[in-house]
Amino acid sequence: MCADTPGDFPLAILAKAPLPGKAKTRLIPALGTQGAAQLQERLVRHTLSIALAATTARRIVLWTALDHAHPLFRELAERHDIECRAQPEGSLGDRMHYAFLEMDEPGLLIGSDCPALTPALLKRCHRVLADHEVVLLPAEDGGYALIGLREPDSQLFWGCCRSRRNPTTAQ
Repeated sequence: MCADTPGDFPLAILAKAPLPGKAKTRLIPALGTQGAAQLQERLVRHTLSIALAATTARRIVLWTALDHAHPLFRELAERHDIECRAQPEGSLGDRMHYAFLEMDEPGLLIGSDCPALTPALLKRCHRVLADHEVVLLPAEDGGYALIGLREPDSQLFWGCCRSRRNPTTAQ
């Protein structure tokens, strides 16, 4: 496969709507509510452009939060022919697990706030899943910029970012 040719693998993007006062809240003291919302919009657009260069549009799902009908989400869905779905209720771990459950084969999940991701890196991470159960790219803040799974496993998210229900029942 040529490095410039998109792959064909599932890719989930978790994204908040760029609502002033609700997005990039840790940056509000420096950027203001409007500036933080504008940054969120730019990050979502950038993340989607990276995703589209890594895999085909039909394989991308933009999992939306805060305002599922936000004009940004509608515009991106129409312009790029991607699917938008509302993130389900629950913890971050619950939402990530659900996104993986909706994939029909091994895939990747990213947020919308890691501009260091590249199409080549996304493709490489997906290729790793051919020989490994999980691929993780750590982020500088202690979290992860990317998680790839061959099979969804609710116990992977137990403890750090899951709600306190029994992980065996959260299928």
